[in-house]
Amino acid sequence: MATDIKDTAHAVEAAAVMRLLPGRPRLLALGEPTHGEDALLDLRNELFRQLVEQEGYRTIAIESDCMMGLVVDDYVTSGTGTLDEVVVQGISHGWGTSAANRELVRWMRAYNVRADDDGRPAFERLRFAGFDGPLEMTHAASPRQALTALHGYLAAQVDADLLPCTADTLDHLLGADDRWTDPAAMMDPSRSTGRSTEAGQLRLLADDLVALLDAQTPHLTAATSWDDWDRARLYGRTALGLLRYHYWMADTSPARMTRLVGVRDQMMAHNLLAVAARGPALVHAHNSHLQREQSTMRMGGMPLEWWSAGALVSAQLGEEYAFMATVLGTIRHRGVDTPPPDTVEGLLYALPEDRCVIDAPRLATALGDTRPVPRVSPWFGYAAFDPAHLADSDGIVFVKDVPQGP
Repeated sequence: MATDIKDTAHAVEAAAVMRLLPGRPRLLALGEPTHGEDALLDLRNELFRQLVEQEGYRTIAIESDCMMGLVVDDYVTSGTGTLDEVVVQGISHGWGTSAANRELVRWMRAYNVRADDDGRPAFERLRFAGFDGPLEMTHAASPRQALTALHGYLAAQVDADLLPCTADTLDHLLGADDRWTDPAAMMDPSRSTGRSTEAGQLRLLADDLVALLDAQTPHLTAATSWDDWDRARLYGRTALGLLRYHYWMADTSPARMTRLVGVRDQMMAHNLLAVAARGPALVHAHNSHLQREQSTMRMGGMPLEWWSAGALVSAQLGEEYAFMATVLGTIRHRGVDTPPPDTVEGLLYALPEDRCVIDAPRLATALGDTRPVPRVSPWFGYAAFDPAHLADSDGIVFVKDVPQGP
C-alpha cells in the first residue's frame, strides 16, 4: 500500500495540479487549514505565478473584505496608491501585515507594468479580489459604504425620478455607523440594529436600487465601463448581504448562529461567481469555506452545519470548480506535532517529500478498506483534514512541516 500512496504524490506545480483535473477550471480553489502562516501563503504565491505564466489565469481571490479589496485591485491594475498603503487598507483581518501578502501584491503590480511603460493591455492584466464580506469575528460593517456607492453610481447615470430615494434619505436611515458595528451585538441580539424600522426600510431600498441597476444594464454598460458596472453590482451584493447579516444578528432563535455563518458563505459564493465571470481565477481561503461537503463547527457548545461557499459555487459551476485542500504535518510552534500514523496526515508524513500534490481520489482507492481516523487538533487555530472528504476532493496539497515565521 505504501508504494501505491507514494505513486499518488507529485511536485507542487501548476502542471501537476492540472493533470488531476478534467480541464482548466474557471475557479481553482486552494484551501488552508489554518490562517496566518506565511509558508502557506508563499506556496500560494508560487502556484499563482505558475498559473498565470503557464495556464492563463489572471485573477486571484482571497478570504478578505470584498470592499477593501478594491483598493488592492486599483493598485495592481493602475498603480493607485503605494504598496505600503494598499496592503494595510486593502487586505482585512490584519493580514495586510503579512510579508507574503505584500509580496503577492508587489509581484502582481510588477507583472502588469512589465510589458512596457504603458503596462499590459487590460485583458492581460492581473486582477485582485477579496471575496469575503465586510465581516470580522466581532462585528459586521455598516452598509453605508456599499449603499451610498451604489446610489452614487446610479444617480450619476439615470434619471433622478427612477431612484427609489435620495442620498439624504439613505444617510438619515443609516444613522451613526457605530449603531451597526457595536461588538456587543455579536453575543447579544438586543444590541443589534438589524431589525429596526430603519434597517427594514434600508433592505427595501437596497433591493430597489439593485433592481434598478439590473433594469438599466444596457444603458449603464454603454455609458460607463464594464468594470464600473461590475463594481456597482458588487456594491449591491454587499449592501444586501450586510443588511441580511445584520437582520439575523438581531435574531433570538436557536438558528441565529447557523443563519449568520450561512449568510457569510452565501456572500462569499456570490462574489466568487462574479469573479468566475471574468475568467480563470485562483481562490484562496480556509478549507472549510471552499470544500464541497457541508461545513460543521461548534460555537458556544452548539453544533452548527451550513453549506460553504465552495459547496454553493460547485453546485452551479460543476467541473469548472476544483478544490485542492491543504493538509499539514506539523506546526510545532503552535503545538501541532508529528501526526499519528493512522491519520491521513500521518500517512502522508511518511512520504519523503517536504511538500507534494496528492491525487486524492486515487489515494482513497489505494487505501481500500483501510480507513484513516480523524486527527485531533491540539490547537484551536488548526483544523485537521476530515478523512471522510478524501474521495470528494480533487486533490491535496501536503506540507510536511510549517516553520515558524519571522
